[in-house]
Amino acid sequence: MTVSKKIENIISGASFIRKMFEEGARLKAEYGPDNVYDFSLGNPNVPPPEKFNEILRETVSACGLNDHSYMPNTGYPMVCGSVAQYLSEEQHAPVTKEDVLMTCGASGALNVALKAILDPGDEVLTPIPCFVEYKFYADNHGGVLKTVPTTPDFRLDPDAISAAITEKTKAFLINSPNNPTGQVYSAQSLQMLGEILERKGREHHRTIYLISDEPYRKIVYDGVQVPSIFGVYKESIIGTSYSKDISIPGERIGFIAVNPAATYRRDLLGAMAVANRILGYVNAPALMQRVVARMQGLSVDIAEYARKRQLLCDALEDFGYDFVKPPGTFYLFPRTPIADDVKFVDVLKQERILVVPGSGFNGPGHFRIAFCVGDETIKNALPGFERAIKKFRT
Repeated sequence: MTVSKKIENIISGASFIRKMFEEGARLKAEYGPDNVYDFSLGNPNVPPPEKFNEILRETVSACGLNDHSYMPNTGYPMVCGSVAQYLSEEQHAPVTKEDVLMTCGASGALNVALKAILDPGDEVLTPIPCFVEYKFYADNHGGVLKTVPTTPDFRLDPDAISAAITEKTKAFLINSPNNPTGQVYSAQSLQMLGEILERKGREHHRTIYLISDEPYRKIVYDGVQVPSIFGVYKESIIGTSYSKDISIPGERIGFIAVNPAATYRRDLLGAMAVANRILGYVNAPALMQRVVARMQGLSVDIAEYARKRQLLCDALEDFGYDFVKPPGTFYLFPRTPIADDVKFVDVLKQERILVVPGSGFNGPGHFRIAFCVGDETIKNALPGFERAIKKFRT
């Protein structure tokens, strides 16, 4: 084999999400795309706000010779300033343009942040179920991902968090609203988390960072609000993107924001600027930076996702599926009627329904449905969902 052994191992244990996506392509070729119900990938299907198209056209038309050139690794100052102004209101903190670094999406943001803070062997803790790529992001920079159990309804468990922190812990990574569960961590639970990290940091004589991965922040329902992390813990970092809230995942645009109260704020920001360059991102896309600078606070029509959520939840509850109704994201994470979630996902596949086993998210005994699909896909899949669970319910 000519590729590295590490990459070879990653390929052999490829993500369930991608495996199901590839299986979907095969089934669609065999049965036709309208006869396969693909809920495997969180690819937004609600169109971007019309304002996005308007701003994009205006930005392209106004581009001059120097508008496609390199800029500071942190991004255009006026773009960072626009983000900072919005964040100051959202986070209830005096964020400045110097606290913001534009990145190639949320994955770029997380990799830059971890590159900046991790030494070999440092541990990154995250609650489970969690996004599968976190393991690889930590490993990219010499770190080790350690998982922390949550409560049965996927909320933070303070005892489990306290027990998991060691002298090697460098960061606690949260994702709220959460992929795959849709759970949103409350202000009270985040306050508790901040207190634990501060206490444990003193015990182990090191700074433990709280990193919040927030691409689904604006996709919430029933009046739910996502609390500020800057207000609960000063050693905090936000990494996010515009991929989900304005439906532009392919444009790879996001940002990092460092809490202005962070003890080593200047060191962090300097390290991240260097990391953005040496990881090969260099800087976030110039055109998209200028577009999102004018779109702060905007989002797609969340009511579209709310309707899809209701359609799916009502039907699955009637069929006998057990789940926590997600307060955020466009994912549902039901329990499987049998312990073997991979086996049940295969049963659904026989109905030409493609979902992802919970095992792929460190959440065995569940499966993830990405309901960011057309209404007809949901409606046409419902008989198959019903038949599948009936095979295990007598």
